[in-house]
Amino acid sequence: MTPFRPKYITFDCHGTLINFQMAEAARDLYSERMSEQKMLQFIADFSAYRLDEVMADWKPYAEVVHNALARTCKRNAIEFKDEDALMVYERVPTWGPHPDVPAGLAKVAKEIPLVILSNAMNSQIMSNVEKLGAPFHAVYTAEDAGAYKPHFRAFEYMLDMLGCGPEEILHCSSSFRYDLMSAHDLGIKNKVWVNRGHEPANPYYGYTEISGISDLPGVVGL
Repeated sequence: MTPFRPKYITFDCHGTLINFQMAEAARDLYSERMSEQKMLQFIADFSAYRLDEVMADWKPYAEVVHNALARTCKRNAIEFKDEDALMVYERVPTWGPHPDVPAGLAKVAKEIPLVILSNAMNSQIMSNVEKLGAPFHAVYTAEDAGAYKPHFRAFEYMLDMLGCGPEEILHCSSSFRYDLMSAHDLGIKNKVWVNRGHEPANPYYGYTEISGISDLPGVVGL
């Protein structure tokens, strides 16, 4: 069977390409104040509240982090400080790629245009993209779209800007809840799940599973 050759390969950035270190930031702030068991619950709560925050109307990502961290602290009876949220937010542009990313992206980029759709701010994202080691045709953010993933409007904005239909792209993400569920519902049939251990497999959504971006060239026959 001939591999699908998309017009574009579109990517989630933070978590899929960039080593998203929100859990590490939370540990740096709070691990001395709680047991390991409670720390793991705190990290899970912080992740859940970030998702809940982006499900509302768009607001700057600094507010997403601030609100999610404040709610997590409240739930776990930990003192919250505004400067803690700012520290977490300001770390985002400093994060670099997972080790498997640069070589895999560089190989694919020689044949297929690469696109990012990220929940980051415009002021943050290019610092991360510059660390990926491959050229990108376009980088779109929730700030551009006026909506965070998993809102359909973020994906629709990207497709409109690219001037193509959902059947023409391959979307690649490590998250079902932020990306692959919405992609499925919008008719993006060609999807890649990068199994970073963030979420369990969910075959209902129809995807090719890879363990890292180094495996992506094989998916598209390169």
